[in-house]
Amino acid sequence: MRFSVNISTIFTEVPFLSRFEKARKAGFHYIECQFPYRYGLNELEERLAKNNLVMTLMNCPPGNWESGDRGLAVDKNRFDEFEESVERSITYAKRLKVKQLHCMAGIIPVNQSIEETRMNYINNITYAAKKMSSYGMTLLIEPINSHDMRGYFLSSLDDALAILKEINMPNVKLQFDFYHIQRMQGNLIVNFQNNIDCIAHIQVADCPRRHEPGTGEINYSNIFRTIQASGYDGFIGLEYTPETTSEASFTWLTSWR
Repeated sequence: MRFSVNISTIFTEVPFLSRFEKARKAGFHYIECQFPYRYGLNELEERLAKNNLVMTLMNCPPGNWESGDRGLAVDKNRFDEFEESVERSITYAKRLKVKQLHCMAGIIPVNQSIEETRMNYINNITYAAKKMSSYGMTLLIEPINSHDMRGYFLSSLDDALAILKEINMPNVKLQFDFYHIQRMQGNLIVNFQNNIDCIAHIQVADCPRRHEPGTGEINYSNIFRTIQASGYDGFIGLEYTPETTSEASFTWLTSWR
């Protein structure tokens, strides 16, 4: 199995650009991150090359995070911003050789119906996926639990699957985060096995505190055995907050690398 360490949530003991070296020294070849857009492409390329790292995933710009934005894809009044975010994410992904981009949905706007929100989301994801397909990129959608992100449009696995079916594009896939699925509905192994064909990226964290596997209620030994048996050949992203230090949080990983 190929593990990809998320340097937005791990190695936070040091500044972002120093985390590339931390990842290499911890034995990782693959990394992912959430939002690299504060940093110049030249310095990001340099850090990747210097540390012999491959970036497997990043998110599209989500809007103004500090003001509460969690994506732009659902808001009918912000298409221009969404369009700019798609272009910017493609620019970064091309230079950094990233093939998968997670496009966050966003918080449901006030005075916008669920039906209108869903339609706008589908239209915008379709638009973005068409743009990305020209560069061989896959757009990922991910159900995010409503306990951690209140008001977020896409919190149900069933809703995500229905949207994938309606969009029906080969480069629109599911990002399956075991932590979020456990928080919302459980049945992790069945839900994973039933939907393996549309899953293009996995992320892991334990529940309920979102620390590393082995610190909560999820039986990750069974989860990893299931992943191995499934034939899944994508990456497994470590998107958790370490319970103590980042280096100490990798103890569980030794037997699975």
